[in-house]
Amino acid sequence: MKQEMRIVKYDAQLKVEAYHFKGIMQKFPNHFHEYYVIGFIESGRRLLSCKSKEYIIERGDLLLFNPRDNHACEQIDGKTLDYRCINIQPEVMRRSVFAITGKEQLPYFTPQVLFHNELVVVLRDLHQMLMQEEACLRKEEVFYFLLEQLIEEYMKQGISTSISEQNTKITAICEFLEESYMKNITLEDLCNLTGLSKYYLLRSFTKQMGISPYSYLETIRIDKAKKMLEHGVLPIDVAFKTGFTDQSHFSNFFKKFIGLTPKQYMNIFKDARN
Repeated sequence: MKQEMRIVKYDAQLKVEAYHFKGIMQKFPNHFHEYYVIGFIESGRRLLSCKSKEYIIERGDLLLFNPRDNHACEQIDGKTLDYRCINIQPEVMRRSVFAITGKEQLPYFTPQVLFHNELVVVLRDLHQMLMQEEACLRKEEVFYFLLEQLIEEYMKQGISTSISEQNTKITAICEFLEESYMKNITLEDLCNLTGLSKYYLLRSFTKQMGISPYSYLETIRIDKAKKMLEHGVLPIDVAFKTGFTDQSHFSNFFKKFIGLTPKQYMNIFKDARN
């Protein structure tokens, strides 16, 4: 069995993360991110579920996730995964879109899977420069060229965010989970908040959000944990501050969602903090 490789680089020049996971068989549960993900499959095949749709993804396919696009994936053959991506925070995307279009807006990209897309070549080139930690003019040029092409071809105009389209009770649940993520929250708490029955609440929330309330809560906790780790907060303290029962529980969840241990993730940003 080939050895796993999990590498994450933070580029201080572009202010983006670059991930490279190779030799991975890990199944990733249904979750979302608070940032944009632009990635591609170098080898391997996966079953991807995204926003209630299923896709078979393989070499040459480009993935384009907006913030809060729920997705999950798992291996469907004996080949291990070689996956590469860049993660772009909304504030970085907003500045980049303004530089390209002169408009203050956050894009919404669709579709989320671009099969055998020619922009994979561009993304692969950019990803290699990020992995090699190059500080050059060409890296910035390729970054802006890639975003320009995605904006021109795949940005949907005039779309509302999913939060604004939710009914008020689902919105109230989301806001409660985001504000109280560090607490021990029960289904009864959510029922008391909304006046809905347990079954109807679970069914309605999962249908509208594409993710269950518990998975939504865990995703929020992991996102908060990432921000703390980026600022050098120790994993044991992060576990306590984000509502996990103990550090072991936190570490297991973090690796399941992110593919790295909390300590590995924290060390990526050590140079940026110094």
